[in-house]
Amino acid sequence: MNGLWKPRVLGAWRVPAAGPVIMAVNHSHNLDGPMLMGTAPRPVHFLIKKEAFVGPLDPFLRGIGQLKVDRSGADRTAITGALDVLAAGGVLGIFPEGTRGEGDFASLRAGLAYFAVRSGAPVVPVAVLGSAEREGRLVRGLPPLRTRVDVVFGDAFEAGDGSGRRTRTALDEATVRIQRRLSAHLADAKRFTGR
Repeated sequence: MNGLWKPRVLGAWRVPAAGPVIMAVNHSHNLDGPMLMGTAPRPVHFLIKKEAFVGPLDPFLRGIGQLKVDRSGADRTAITGALDVLAAGGVLGIFPEGTRGEGDFASLRAGLAYFAVRSGAPVVPVAVLGSAEREGRLVRGLPPLRTRVDVVFGDAFEAGDGSGRRTRTALDEATVRIQRRLSAHLADAKRFTGR
């Protein structure tokens, strides 16, 4: 990442140094996941759509610990793999909106709340800013080379209410709490970076 763009990493010290962590990342560009993987202070295991696991990317993504997910339904293998990462004290990366979009955390899916409440892992909000501002001339679909991309880590927080409940209502409430925290972090990150 440092060779192609100019990432500016802010707040990496906020990521717990050990134990399970979930990084909730906004997603407005294909570069967001790789940028976080290349700049995070700990190895990150992302849930990545199965369509990305093609050709030589398949063994590469598996080799660096990424998890294939079939988004057409509840993928039990992916869910178990993600919970195993957290049980082993690893870092799980999630795009809580489920797919690339505006990157504003406007509509979250329940997956993030499920993993956070089920595992008890703290959630670290991450804002990747600048990846979708301009398109490069050499490689369409990527930001221009040497463009500054900001990766801003927020304070870790607990998604659950402390009761240990994992009911549908508890997950819905956790999703609302998570969305508030992620939206606030994104607004703070934009203000701080001037983006």
